[in-house]
Amino acid sequence: MAATSALTGVSLREATQRRLRRFSELRGKPVAAGEFWDIVAITAADDKQELAYKQQLSEKLKKKELPLGVQYHVFVDPAGAKIGNGGSTLCALRCLEKLYGDEWNSFTILLIHSGGYSQRLPNASALGKIFTALPFGSPIYQMLELKLAMYIDFPSHMNPGILVTCADDIELYTTGESEYIRFDKPGFTALAHPSSLTVGTTHGVFVLEPFNSLEHRDLEYRSCHRFLHKPSIEKMYQFDAVCRPRNFFQQNFAGGDIPSLKLDPEYVYTDSLFYMDHKTAKKLLAFYEKIGTLNCEIDAYGDFLQALGPGATVEYTRNTSNVTKEESELVDMRQRIFHLLRGTSLNVVVLNNSKFYHIGTTEEYLFHFTSDSNLKSELGLQSIAFSIFPAIPECSSNKSCIIQSILDSRSSVAPGSVVEYSRLGPDVSVGENCIISGSYIITTAVLSAHSFVCSLSLKMNRHLKYSTMACGVQDNLKKNVKTLSDIKLLQFFGVCFLSCLDIWNLKVTEELFSGNKTCLSLWNARIFPVCSSLSDSVTTSLKMLNAVQNKSAFSLNKYKLLSIEEMLFYKDVEDMITYREQIFLEITLNRKQSDLETS
Repeated sequence: MAATSALTGVSLREATQRRLRRFSELRGKPVAAGEFWDIVAITAADDKQELAYKQQLSEKLKKKELPLGVQYHVFVDPAGAKIGNGGSTLCALRCLEKLYGDEWNSFTILLIHSGGYSQRLPNASALGKIFTALPFGSPIYQMLELKLAMYIDFPSHMNPGILVTCADDIELYTTGESEYIRFDKPGFTALAHPSSLTVGTTHGVFVLEPFNSLEHRDLEYRSCHRFLHKPSIEKMYQFDAVCRPRNFFQQNFAGGDIPSLKLDPEYVYTDSLFYMDHKTAKKLLAFYEKIGTLNCEIDAYGDFLQALGPGATVEYTRNTSNVTKEESELVDMRQRIFHLLRGTSLNVVVLNNSKFYHIGTTEEYLFHFTSDSNLKSELGLQSIAFSIFPAIPECSSNKSCIIQSILDSRSSVAPGSVVEYSRLGPDVSVGENCIISGSYIITTAVLSAHSFVCSLSLKMNRHLKYSTMACGVQDNLKKNVKTLSDIKLLQFFGVCFLSCLDIWNLKVTEELFSGNKTCLSLWNARIFPVCSSLSDSVTTSLKMLNAVQNKSAFSLNKYKLLSIEEMLFYKDVEDMITYREQIFLEITLNRKQSDLETS
């Protein structure tokens, strides 16, 4: 069993490294027709996010970090009600039609959903989940480059159409000798990964048509009878979604977000990305043009895929248990989509030797970057990636992770913490399981375990300012209450928020919160000081954090205060990119000098 698992890991690593090498060869070079995507499109939630994404894409193209000769686009959701990633997909189809007319009939298109505000991983909130830095590569890879690398074989084995994926997950897979994943069938085609039944409750699950082969292969083409969206384990059994090993086959599905199935041989096939052919995309576009404005959240997985396959029924359209906000027209819209897509085939590409990783929360981010030996081996993740910092002892299995940062040799970073795009001085000590992003700490500082510190550049009244969000990595920024009397139910670094306000000498009024006054949360609480320099900003926010931990008063009255929501509105993307570039250039110069000294 251990030998089989090791062999599986080796083949997965080799396949992943081959794709990374192939993508590396295309970076900064014009691509031949059919060799790469015709269009790569990223969705954005609003105008501010659209501009931030465009600025970063422009920077990447200028620095030749992406293949050239490809059309890169950012498609923004229309202003107004949230429309979900399904609505964003429909909106993107309309944008393609406006830009290209009938020309896109022949294009292979990659559509990456990155329109959220990343409230569960706030160091990605300002610049976007798709631009999250990864601890490998020179220059550093971000999620965008990794997506393009992992899908490098797709365009040349794909009929014109659209591949839809999310910005915060990673799919690693093998396909066997000289085999490739083909997206050449009409309708929808989705990738499927073997997962535990528990994982299935938080993903989409495929109910596959019977298959008469006795042995598992890395790559299998199957038909789907119906698709279940985040089903209960009871429902998985009820609809025959649960699989058992064929021919006494036992695979160790360990790693990724998939716990080992060694003790329980039952498993399900869960979703990740999907493809739709051009004809299906045109059908959805015609539907969107007909309805005009969308006023409810549509899920590209739950609302598109559940309508597919011969076993699909209309019942799911009335199930709103997985919906955060139930709009009056949601059920009606789901039913219209069901009737539109009913009868459309759902083809499934089963990847029996694959891993699915989600990096959308602080917990997942810290685990996968510091403690997960599987992902580290498969992707070649580094403990010190393109940084200046003394070596970390190799014997440690749970290490810190330093990404494009400059740390004084006398500073210390405890295991389980991630530092990205930052400078730390000699008297800085970072505790376990912390996230430090975009910061400059030159004064003496001790960051307690589980601290979250992320600095943003701001443009306010044409002046450059800075603000640093400082809280706990486990704080729930999304949790909200409706009234001021209920803010005692919110917690900041494990302490009642009301007690924190008392420590900071802040009064409980409506003015304490930005935006919607009936949705009060840490996300829109005006508690973060605005300063004139980056280092002052970090120092001041750390003082407010330490005050809570030590239960000692630190008045915030004299400062201009912003919420995270407002920080994103005022963010100065250009200055943040410039700060990262300064760190990059300093590290590059340092490396050149080191090379000269050793040569």
